Amino acid sequence: MTTNTNRGGFRGRAREVLLAAVRGLVLALVILPVSVLCFALTAVSVALIPIGVGIVTTPWILGGVRDVADVRRRLAYEWCGVRIRSAYRPLPPDANPWARTFGMLRDPQVGRDVLWLFVDMTAGFVTALLPAVLLFYPFEGFAVAAGFWRVLADGDSTYWYGFVPVSDPPTEFGAAATAAVLLVGAWYLCPRLLTAHFRLTRAVLDPGEGELVERVRVLTETRKDAVDASAAELRRIERDLHDGAQARLVAMGMDLGTIEMLLDKDPEHAKKLLAQTRQASVEALGELRDLVRGIHPPVLAERGLGDAVRALALRLPVATEVTVDLPGRADAPVESAAYFAVSEVLTNAVKHSGADRIWVDVHHTDGMLRVSVTDHGRGGATIGAGSGLAGVERRLGTFDGVLAVSSPAGGPTMVTMEIPCALS
Repeated sequence: MTTNTNRGGFRGRAREVLLAAVRGLVLALVILPVSVLCFALTAVSVALIPIGVGIVTTPWILGGVRDVADVRRRLAYEWCGVRIRSAYRPLPPDANPWARTFGMLRDPQVGRDVLWLFVDMTAGFVTALLPAVLLFYPFEGFAVAAGFWRVLADGDSTYWYGFVPVSDPPTEFGAAATAAVLLVGAWYLCPRLLTAHFRLTRAVLDPGEGELVERVRVLTETRKDAVDASAAELRRIERDLHDGAQARLVAMGMDLGTIEMLLDKDPEHAKKLLAQTRQASVEALGELRDLVRGIHPPVLAERGLGDAVRALALRLPVATEVTVDLPGRADAPVESAAYFAVSEVLTNAVKHSGADRIWVDVHHTDGMLRVSVTDHGRGGATIGAGSGLAGVERRLGTFDGVLAVSSPAGGPTMVTMEIPCALS
């Protein structure tokens, strides 16, 4: 039993060593042409940005670099159990080439990808090739020790195997001893060397703690924005209640007191006041309904985001076409944030665009709730301080959402919103 166990362990180790050497050789053969090509294309494409060509080519090339890096991440985990994280910033799929290019160039993870290409075609190539060299090079040493050095020397009297000059039987023994030492080293080191290659990759590609610090900073800012927005919303509700429904209810109470005194003395006047009070109650009820709709529209709670956006579009003075493709419902806070973001964008379009038609598309794909609002107005919309779109961006940021605006002068304007979420 012990013999079988040892034999199984030997075979398992031999297979592991051979796999590490073959995988390292395959990586080395692929690394040099692929990494050099990607690095060269990236450098040329970025250099061509000032003349406009790079605006079109850079996103495609950097996307290809990301694909190459993702393949290496997968191999690192499947072959050696080395997990390499990524932290790419999301880009709206409808972003124009200019926004996409500079969005990717500003992404720290894309910068790490490009740096990794340079490291991969230098130190990465060496560390990938080492397991194969360490395993297969000793076989040349054994061939030399068997006398094949005379053929390999090609007429010379000496053949160098590593640092050993082979010219006679004693030096043949030296070559054999060197090959044996290398083979023993391969037995113990080949898998470790391949793991070292992927750890080098992780050292360059992994976002590390710096990315986590940046993530905490962003979350802190979005939490502050959410608290400020909630406080502002509470102040608005208090103001609307005080100036609207509360004032009407107080006036109704005073009118009812007057009516009570006039019932016996002047019934006709009392009837008129009752009619006015009834109308005031209708108006107060309407204001309360509007206030509730501003907090959380009933149609949103009952029928979901798609129908809520359709109901919102029906109240606009501009013809609005709504397309919805949602196989389920998101969490209530996400639906609420998306609804009020769409409401703000539509309000801006009606007020400032001058368009006579608006298109809204709501759909969910790849774990993202995506909403785009398009109009063919005058354009020129920006996400600037104090603008309504800046408020929308802060609202979405609370849920890790992003806002992208494409609005050249003369139009059309497309505002795209994305919120990562799952549907139920």
